[in-house]
Amino acid sequence: MLTSCMIGPDFKVPEPPPVDGFLPGQKLARGSDISERWWEVFHSRALNKLIQDGIENNQDLAAAMAAVRAAQANALAQRGALFPVIGATFDASRQQVPSQTLSSDAASGANIYSLHTAQLTVSYVVDVFGGTRRQIESADAQAEAQRFQTEGVYVTLASNIALAAIQEASLRGQIAATRRLIDIQTQLLTILKRQNELGQIALPEAVAQETALAQARLLLPPLEKQLAQQRNLLATLTGRFPSQGVSTAFELGSFRLPRKLPMTLPADLVRQRPDIRAAESNVRAVNAQIGVAIANRLPQITLSGNVGSSAEAIGNLFAPGTILWTIAGNAAQSVFDGSSRYYKQKQAEELTAQAVAQYRSTVLVAFQNVADVLRALQSDARAVAAAIAAEQSANRSIDLVRRQVEQGQVSSPVLLNAQQAYLQTSLARVQAQASRLANTVALYQALGGGWWNRIPPETVLQ
Repeated sequence: MLTSCMIGPDFKVPEPPPVDGFLPGQKLARGSDISERWWEVFHSRALNKLIQDGIENNQDLAAAMAAVRAAQANALAQRGALFPVIGATFDASRQQVPSQTLSSDAASGANIYSLHTAQLTVSYVVDVFGGTRRQIESADAQAEAQRFQTEGVYVTLASNIALAAIQEASLRGQIAATRRLIDIQTQLLTILKRQNELGQIALPEAVAQETALAQARLLLPPLEKQLAQQRNLLATLTGRFPSQGVSTAFELGSFRLPRKLPMTLPADLVRQRPDIRAAESNVRAVNAQIGVAIANRLPQITLSGNVGSSAEAIGNLFAPGTILWTIAGNAAQSVFDGSSRYYKQKQAEELTAQAVAQYRSTVLVAFQNVADVLRALQSDARAVAAAIAAEQSANRSIDLVRRQVEQGQVSSPVLLNAQQAYLQTSLARVQAQASRLANTVALYQALGGGWWNRIPPETVLQ
């Protein structure tokens, strides 16, 4: 009866946002669920293996898992406060009492004697107002928040590896396009030099082409540097040193877009996003601290007792006449503390208000993430189609210009413009394809990454 109540406000799960879409005018029906291994939709065995390597070897994920286990151990430790504390002691001493000034405490009356005492003590703080249970509730919520943060690290790691692989493929595509242009420019320069030697064109036209070739070659070193750095990033994300490297080289052609993209209702998003769930658990943790602060302002009741035996010889312990025991109760109430405990309660209330605001901000950012990705995906298909058409047109144009150059029928400005257009459209096509793949990854991440479909979910934390 004494421990039946818990003071302080009970936590209530926040209501889902009152919206039915992520974009203006958008109406959503419940879509397909997200697999816990969502990256398999790209049909790249190399990517699947790389992400699995990252899950097994990434040190940030290992650190997050250890933090979860530490938080769970702390929550279990808090539960110990609900039970009595039992202790056992044994004291042994050899004493001499001045025979002429003091009387001996020994039953035998001897001034030199031994004393052996064995005691069992019990102490119990009665959780009358539920402060201890609120503290346990707070610790449980903190462990839950840490678990959701780890789920977020898991999803982010998989996304970062996928994005790094796509960026590597994009860089390889840009390097390939630049090298194709360099090959074309080299062939054209050979033709122009021959025509200049034959007196068919002026030297400045050949020099202009030579300058264009040199400028194209200048584009390669920065791209190659970025590619090397991207490979280093992939190695680090998967728990390797850069010198160990990654065995697989990614090309854009090694990825396939999923036929159907998932979609989530707004009410479901707040249960699926790890960052929102972590923010919700933080609200619960600080909300419980209000009850702890209120309980600390009320009387604290402690029950204690001990039982034991004291004898001159160990063999006589617990013999008749040697038993000792004590039972005690204590109630303590702070009379004046300069309003310290009152302001501790106010602090807990304001921290709860702060956590609620942070929760709402996290929800808003999550919805922004989804809306941004959906807008990007809406334009990606059109951008890729336009880039492919532009590249094909530029490719036909440069083929025509090359034939005209061979026949001496084109001027340098037309030639240089055709080369520049071919390079720009080739790079734009590569970047558009990579952007579409990257935005698909971003959608899976923005929708929560399917962590709830792991069976059981805790296996990732073991």
